Formats: sequence, C-alpha cells, structure tokens
Amino acid sequence: MKKTLLLCGLLFTLVCSAQTNYNKDKEAILAVLSLQETAWNKHDLEGYMEGYWRNDSLKFYDKNGLTFGWNKTLANYKKGYPTQAESGVLKFVINDLSKIEDNSYWVMGEYHLTREIGNANGVFIIIFKKINNEWKIIADMTAN
Repeated sequence: MKKTLLLCGLLFTLVCSAQTNYNKDKEAILAVLSLQETAWNKHDLEGYMEGYWRNDSLKFYDKNGLTFGWNKTLANYKKGYPTQAESGVLKFVINDLSKIEDNSYWVMGEYHLTREIGNANGVFIIIFKKINNEWKIIADMTAN
C-alpha cells in the first residue's frame, strides 16, 4: 500500500512539473509573438524578425516557395511590405500550441492584416525552438 501511494505521489509530482514547464514555455512563446505584433504594427520589420532564428538554416515556406535564411526572409518581408500601407495592423490568433519534444513547440494560427489597401488573412504553422535560452522561430509555413 505504501509503495502504491509513493508511486502515485511521484506520478502526480511529475505531471504537475510537466504542466508547469508547459505553461512557462507557452507564456514565453506567446510573449515573442506579442512582441512581433507590436514591431509589425510600427512597420519595424527588423524588430519583427527578432522572433526568428538569425541563421542561414531558418526555413520560411509560402506561396512563393521555400526560403532559407534570416537575411533572405527579411529581404522578402521588405519587398512584400515596403510601407505601412502594405503591412497594416497585424493580429495573430493562436489556435494550437503543442510540444513537439523538449525545447520545441509548434504553433498553429491565423494572421489578420487590417490595411487601407485591403485586408489580408491567412494561416500559419511555425516551429519554435529554445536556442541559447531564447525562444526562436526556426521554421514558418504561411498560407493566405
């Protein structure tokens, strides 16, 4: 009986610890996305890109194909959204945030751009990884 109670207590502790870690990770990842919204809404594309892994192995996939690298991804954003009129006001809607493995999560959601030139909406799946104690997007697939 004592062994059963001890085992149950240990399992409860492990489950609670895992949930606490998930909640901390989720909060930190959502904070990155909030900072991205803020930067985008100021038409600060470099600030927006701070949420991404600054590496040539960053992957971005959209209707134009696969892009590799932080610099190329930033260049594409600058080309596609050269002014505040094109970038507009960004709002993310997060539909799922799930752990893939230790230090990696996927986020599935929607983006909504409110713009004078016409609104734009779409969906995305991004993969976050904890790198040097910071949550960074290492892969992004966006569709409109």
